[in-house]
This record gives sequence, structure tokens and C-alpha cells, in this order.
Amino acid sequence: MASHETRTNLTVGDKSYAYFSLPALQPKHNVDRLPYSLKILLENLLRHHDGVNVTDADVEALLGWDAKAAPDKEISFTPARVILQDFTGVPAIVDLAAMRDAMRSLGGDPAKINPLSPAELVIDHSVQVDTFGTAKSLTQNTEIEFERNKERYSFLRWGQNEFANFKVVPPNTGIVHQVNIEYLARVVFGDEREGELVAWPDTLVGTDSHTTMVNGLGVLGWGVGGIEAEAAMLGQPVTMLIPQVIGFRLTGNLPEGSTATDLVLTVTRMLRDKGVVGKFVEFFGDGLKHLPVADRATLGNMSPEFGSTCAIFPIDEETIRYLRLTGRADDRVALVEAYAKAQGLWREDGAPDADYTDVLELDLGTVIPSIAGPRRPQDLVALTNARDDFEANLHKLVGADPARKQVTRFEDEGGSTAVAHDRSTARFGVKCKHDDQEFHLHDGAVVIAAITSCTNTSNPAVMLAAGLVARKARALGLDRQPWVKTSLAPGSLVVTEYLKKAGVLDDLEHIGFHLVGYGCTTCIGNSGPLPDAISSTIQEHNLVAVSVLSGNRNFEGRIHPEVKMNYLASPPLVVAYALAGRMDIDLYKEPLGTGKDGKPVFLKDLWPTQQEVAKAVATIDSEMFRSSYKSVFDGDKNWNGLSVPKGKLFSWDADSTYVQNPPYFTGMTMTPEPVSDITDARALALLGDMITTDHISPAGSIKEDSPAGKYLTEHGVKKIDFNSYGSRRGNHEVMMRGTFANIRLRNQMAPGTEGGWTKHQPSGEQMTIFDAAMRYQESGESLIVLAGKEYGAGSSRDWAAKGTRLLGVRAVIAVSYERIHRSNLVGMGVLPLQFPPGKDVASLGLDGSESFDITGIDAGRAKSVKVRATSTGGDVTEFEAVVRIDTPKEVDYFQHGGILHYVLRQLASR
Repeated sequence: MASHETRTNLTVGDKSYAYFSLPALQPKHNVDRLPYSLKILLENLLRHHDGVNVTDADVEALLGWDAKAAPDKEISFTPARVILQDFTGVPAIVDLAAMRDAMRSLGGDPAKINPLSPAELVIDHSVQVDTFGTAKSLTQNTEIEFERNKERYSFLRWGQNEFANFKVVPPNTGIVHQVNIEYLARVVFGDEREGELVAWPDTLVGTDSHTTMVNGLGVLGWGVGGIEAEAAMLGQPVTMLIPQVIGFRLTGNLPEGSTATDLVLTVTRMLRDKGVVGKFVEFFGDGLKHLPVADRATLGNMSPEFGSTCAIFPIDEETIRYLRLTGRADDRVALVEAYAKAQGLWREDGAPDADYTDVLELDLGTVIPSIAGPRRPQDLVALTNARDDFEANLHKLVGADPARKQVTRFEDEGGSTAVAHDRSTARFGVKCKHDDQEFHLHDGAVVIAAITSCTNTSNPAVMLAAGLVARKARALGLDRQPWVKTSLAPGSLVVTEYLKKAGVLDDLEHIGFHLVGYGCTTCIGNSGPLPDAISSTIQEHNLVAVSVLSGNRNFEGRIHPEVKMNYLASPPLVVAYALAGRMDIDLYKEPLGTGKDGKPVFLKDLWPTQQEVAKAVATIDSEMFRSSYKSVFDGDKNWNGLSVPKGKLFSWDADSTYVQNPPYFTGMTMTPEPVSDITDARALALLGDMITTDHISPAGSIKEDSPAGKYLTEHGVKKIDFNSYGSRRGNHEVMMRGTFANIRLRNQMAPGTEGGWTKHQPSGEQMTIFDAAMRYQESGESLIVLAGKEYGAGSSRDWAAKGTRLLGVRAVIAVSYERIHRSNLVGMGVLPLQFPPGKDVASLGLDGSESFDITGIDAGRAKSVKVRATSTGGDVTEFEAVVRIDTPKEVDYFQHGGILHYVLRQLASR
């Protein structure tokens, strides 16, 4: 079935659009049975059918999709656009600039290196919460942001000027995923192609794993690594196996007292338990009519947390309502509705179910208030059990400490003690003084309470609920506890407008939740420093401090290096915990504090009803969106005052500590070097389960005594100006030194340590992972990494793969991988291998001191390889490892040394 046989026309208003009709296939194929997401992929194949990259066989493979079969058919997916944020976007643009230099060296035209499809970058990851709790916080944090990042921002403005099809949303505008759903998403494209109007579904890939938030609008897209996104920008399709699709039926309504956040955390746990890595998740059922797009987007946002490639909703009346609310043009809204109905992409109540690989079901009425933590987003905790769960985790953390034997005491400086509560726990606390207030700081103290992250700040219901809690708390005379660092970081300018209009922004600020910036802030690790007195007390006494945030990530070491336990919660619960100031509280039975009338105030006294929230939400109108986004690409005086270089080739500054020309293309020729087997390799690290890309390539603060910190110091950068790893992703020298440098990383080759430590082999000398890697490079030895389950979970962080490769790692052997990181490893020419079923490091008796031979690689074409590990005593362990190069296109990338090398050679040969 060739694509031209489905081409027809659709009239919308006074315009006629050509499109590739899915119903045209219906007489021969039962297209209606396909899940919504696969219909989008089918249209993509029909439209890009050329007999080479997309063939009749590809179309037939999708039409013949077997819901129950294991994926084995490869297709090409060509996204309509690419979206980036600045942490992952800067290195992507750095690579494009470097490719222009390399293209010139290969004798090609540098101007060929340009995005071929719309690429939009939103600067949202750089603002930090340096100041908080005052009306000046927003201005001060913005000024500090620009001072820290002017090199990066100047570089991005150069890219915006010199690259075609590339736009930048400047700082202080919003979070990328919220800007995407509120403004950038087209839902359906209707543009001119070769002299005629053509309509097609909006699809995308993004350099942030939470790109899936746009799935709530019916837009198919997901997160990829920066290197894969660059290839997509340069016209390369994303190769993929036709996935299995898990249907998730929603019925009923959310009950009084439960929020969209509670729903999301419940679904995250259900799908993580189900196991959906590498699969599509698709929500369906009549319960969708009660689920606003804001709630849908919140669910889509959490797709990486439950591990699926996407988590999509169909287009329906609620989608249209949201598009109108957010100020989309009338002709765009009309096109979306007409196209979705013509293509069978429109959801109607009572419509027959599609075929799904498996189906889960949730009655929304059963969702109860919840939080998640203290270390993973899928660790669901019912709010009724929050105190007991926290105390159980605290015991695990400090119960073995002989200085804390089941005591409930606080020590004054003079050594006297005072009982804090009447329960026997492992809490321990000391006196602390901050802002002229003296208090006891103890295990379980909430030192960070942050309303932050695209997950929830995109959702008016939960944001306004937080404001209503603040209003009632203020009226009763409650305030945040003095040790709590509070912050409000909206996902867009629109949020500020509706908080103001509803009259609750002033209430939030009154109890400490002042605007600190428009960006990810705490959720990405940009929580900024704790007050000196709080920080020193935590460090001196090794207290177990807690953060509560309305984000999507709470991995170890991510939120703040001095905070050991982190909980995800809805914005109104974040406010509640700021008022209580402690995690060891039963919010149903214990008061948050004492009101100005001397009476105890409970959470039930502050919690708004659904009717109250709905009344506040009703104040939002489309003019707020139109006004906030009318000059979205313009920027403020800080942005427009930057000095910007000119020329199609970037002028690299050898003294820059932010942007450097990466070494990927040094010495590159048009013919790739043959891929060889790996002999006498050493293990750089032996890691456990759930090692995230945060562990592999942290985004947060840089320690002064770390290899990256020493590099910056040697280059004249003061500690106060270190900024973060995320902000320095345009400098490979910093990032390779930061690889495996997370302060919570536990390398089993260096027992008893935390952070980037290892033992050099065969000397047994303990040193940093970076220093060991450099010593191995000097002696010409290859490296491998050994790991457990779900290796590379978390953010789509390209530097987790880039840094791994630059350290000299040629292969990773893990029990299992998260999707994006495995793909990124291949994209950097690193061989991802998987232990045989039922086997791991422990069962094979490995400890990392061995030397390793990996044979039978066959240039990446082999399905398995032989691994031979030889101990220092001469004992040999052999096993067959599964090769996780999953598609023929990935074989091409691997043979060329990486995806960028492959693309560059393709472009240079034209």
C-alpha cells in the first residue's frame, strides 16, 4: 500500500488541505483497531513514504501490528519538530557548531549544517534559588542568572541568528514543557509544502525526558538524548521498533480532597509495577471527559517516571476547549477538530476500544491524597501513612548509628537535652539560630519547600489550591517555620497572572512563597544554598534534612547535597509541610501549628473544597495567554543587551569555561575506522540497581575538591561562580570530569565511599574516577562499566553517554537499561551489553578487579558476544552477553563511531 493512494483533501473554512487519509485504508485494513498513538505513526509512514527510508513493507508492518507480539519490526519516525531546553540544548547547539567546523575540514559546505525542521529552545534550567522569601527574589535571581550564564546565552543568541529554523525562548519566560503545551504545540500542522497546503499531526522529539507532557494535548512525542535530537534536526528519522501499547482505562471522577498530583503519583506506581519500559502508554475510557487537559498533561509529564516511551491522550472536546482557552487562533482550532475527526483521531464517549497489548484500569474515585519518596517518584506513600513511612526510612538511614540509639532528644550547646515529642524515634536535633530566631533543627526537618516543576505548575487547579491554603493559613495567623526555604517558581508568566487575578499571590508571598524565577529550579537541583546557619548545623551534626517539592524527580543527591530525603507532593501539600516544618507529622491528626487565637490549626481547616478551587480556576481567560505569549521570543533588557558574535562559523574562545569545541570530530575522515573486539579492558565502576543519569552525569552543584571544581579553580573561577554542571554542559572538560561524580554514587569497587571514587587496577590505589580514567588512557587500556537493573533511569541526559565515552569506556554491561540512555550510548559509539537472564555481577562472582575480553562484536551486528573475565589470581569467568544495539540503523551509527559522525559523513558526501 503506497502512500500516494491515500492522499486526499480536507476543506476547513475557506482553505483546502491535502492530507494522507487513514480511513482510506479501512476497506482493506481494520485501521480503527489501532491505538491512537499507532495511527499517528501510520500517518507518518504514509506521508514520508519514498520507497527507501519508508517502504510498502513498513506500512504493511504497522497495519499488521500484533498487539501481543514482542516488537520485532523496525520503522522510521520523522518528527515534525524538535524542542530543547538550555541544559541539554546548549551542548546540542555546541555540537552543531562543531559539525560546521568539521564539515569545512572534510571539504563540505558548513551551511549544510542547519535544522531542517522547526527547532525551538526554551531557557528554563539555569535560574537558581539564590535568594528567597522577599519581594526582590525574582529580580535578584534573574540578575545572578544572567551574570553566571552570559557566555552561554550569548552563544545561544549566535545560534538563533545563524541557524535556520531555530528559535530561542529567552530566560524568565517559563518552563519548556509548559510553554510547549500553552503556546508552541500546533497539535495539527497546516503549512504550505511545494505550493499547496498540507495538514499533518504535530509530532516531536525533545532533549528533556518530560517532553511527554505534550502527550496530554494528543501530540505524540518523547524525550531523546541531545545527540539523537541533533540528528532529527538534521533530517535523520528516528528508527524504532513498532512498540507494544498498554491501554490505561480511566473511569469516574476524582473525589473531594484528592488532586491531579495524587492521581499522577498513583498512576506512576501502578505503571512502574506493571513494567512499561520501551512501551507506549495510552489513556482511554469515558473518565477522560472529567479530566481537563491540565490533568492529562500532568500525567503525560510523568511518563519517564513510570518508564514508558510516551503516555498519550486522544484529541476530544476538552482538547479544543484548552486550545481556545490558551489563545490559539480560530483557524488553528478549527483545523485541529476537522482533521482529528476526518482521520479517526477524535475521541467520543462510548466508542469501541482499540486493541491493546494489555489494559490497566483505575477508577478516579479511588485516588487518595499521596506523596512519593524519599528517593524515587514511584515510591507512593498514602498521606495517612506519611509519618510512619518517613520514620521507617529514617531508621534505615540512621538506625545503625550508635550515637542515635532510639532517642528523642535535642542537645543544647551546653549539653542539656529536651524531649521534642512523645514517640520513640531516631530523631536527633540541636539548637540553631537563623534570622534572629532560635529553634531546634532536627532529623526530619523540612528545610526546602518548593512549588516548582512543569509537572504541577502547569495545572491551575493545584496551583490555585496552594494559594487558597496559603490564604486560609494567613487568615488564621500561621506562617512557615523559620528553617524552611520556601520558593514559588511558576512554569509560565500566565500562572502569575491567574494567581494575581484570584487574589492568592499575595497570600502565598505572605507565608514565604515569593516568586523566585520562571524555571525548573529545585526539581532540577537548582535549589540554591541553604542559609549558612541551617547548612552548617546539618553538616556538623549530620542531620537528616528533608525537602518537599511539587516536582517529578527526587533521586538521591539531586535536590540539594545536604538534603538526604526528598518527597514529591502537590503544591497545596508543599504549603502545608512548610507550615509544619517537619516530616514526622500526621497531617490528619496533628495540628500544623497554633493560630493567632491560640487554637490548634489542622490541615482540614485549610484545605479548599473542589467548589472553591473551581471558582478560582474560572477566573482564568484566554487574554492572559495571548498577552503573556505575544512577545515570547523577544526577551528583556538583559537578553537584548548581550554581546553576540557573528559569522556562520562560531568563534571559539579558548579561555571560556562554558563553551568549548568538543573533540568528537578530531582527526575524523570520511571512512570510519573498523570496530574491533575489546581486549584487556578494566572496570571503571561497578554499580548497583537504579543508577540514574543524575548519578552518571549530575546537573547540580560542583564541589570545590572534585575534579571539575579543581579544573575551574585552575582556570581562575571562584567557588561562588562555579554555577552548576547543567549550566556548563557546553564545556566537555568540565563534563567529563563530572561524569560519575554524583555525591551519592556508590561504586562497589571503592566500598565505604560515596561520590566519584574507584580503585585503579591492578594497583588497587583508590582515586577519583576521572583520575583513574586518565591513567588508563595514558596506558592505552580500554574501560567498561558494570551495572545492575534500570541503568540510566531518569532524565534524557546526553552527557551521561558523552562523558562515558570521553573517559574511555567502550562498553557497559548491565542487567537492564532505561530506553533513552541505552540509545544514547549507541549514539556515542559505546557498546551496551546485557547480562544473560538471571545473571548479574554477584551471581557471576565479579568484583571489578578483573580484566575483561569481549569478543565476537562483529561491528555491532552480533546478537550476543562472549565476555571473559580474568581475576588477578588467574581464575576465569565466561558468559554470553546480549548486545543491545536494537535496530539496523543503530548498527550504522555504532560502526561510524556515533550518530553525529554518521550524519556528518552523510551530509559531507552529498
